[in-house]
Amino acid sequence: MPRIRPGRVRTKHTNRRAALLLSKMAPEDYNVRPGEVKSIACPDCRTWRRIMGDTVLKIREHCISDKVAEGEKHITCPGSDQLVVIDIDVQRWQAQQNRLLRDAMPQENRRAAQQFYKPLPAPAAPVSRMNTKITLESARQAYLAHRTRSVGRGRSAAGPQGCIRCVGGRHCTDGAILARRYVLALQAEPARREAREQLERQEQRAARKQSAPAVRKAQWAKHGGTEVEKANNRCTQRTSGTVSEFRGPDLPMLPQDIEAHNRRQAELGRQYARKTPSTA
Repeated sequence: MPRIRPGRVRTKHTNRRAALLLSKMAPEDYNVRPGEVKSIACPDCRTWRRIMGDTVLKIREHCISDKVAEGEKHITCPGSDQLVVIDIDVQRWQAQQNRLLRDAMPQENRRAAQQFYKPLPAPAAPVSRMNTKITLESARQAYLAHRTRSVGRGRSAAGPQGCIRCVGGRHCTDGAILARRYVLALQAEPARREAREQLERQEQRAARKQSAPAVRKAQWAKHGGTEVEKANNRCTQRTSGTVSEFRGPDLPMLPQDIEAHNRRQAELGRQYARKTPSTA
């Protein structure tokens, strides 16, 4: 993109007038937008002329008449080489001009600087296409809500009306879907009831299994081990040397030769005492 350069000031001469201040002119009589060619309406001939220069700004030399090429005499405008001073806030002036242009624009041509498109909400799905948990009661209520109001034609016209195409044994598209859904739910109800009862039985069985150890523990604590043992011994005859099935065979608790047992224990103690220092 070519760079826009300011026009060259080919002469240092001026029209010897005081510098023209933009703050004392009408805001619509000049254009100092950034990135655009600076221009101004000449105060003498009221024609738009270019502002030349970079630091020292002047109105470009021009003629009073625009028909010099057609043979008219070239007469220099007194406003040529007029010094111009930009003593305004350019950003504020630009914002004001943009607002004036927007207000002057016809209403049908106005549009926001940035368009915001609000998406339209999707239409609600029909009752027959809603993906919900279908039960026998919900299918029945949906079908009745679709058909009941359309049957009673003798009601007031101001009251709510249902589907007018479902008459007698005929159904519309949604009515046929609702009727088929109700029939399928009615046919599947026995199997669903059996599955529900089986699940309840399984839950009760699992609850009984979890509570069985606690019940047995409570029974054992109530009756005690001695009473149960006596009752069990009375039922069956015990063999010699057996006290009970709970205790096992009647084994001797003391050694037969107590003196030999004591000598053996003393010998083991002396052996252990001799091994302990060397091990340490």
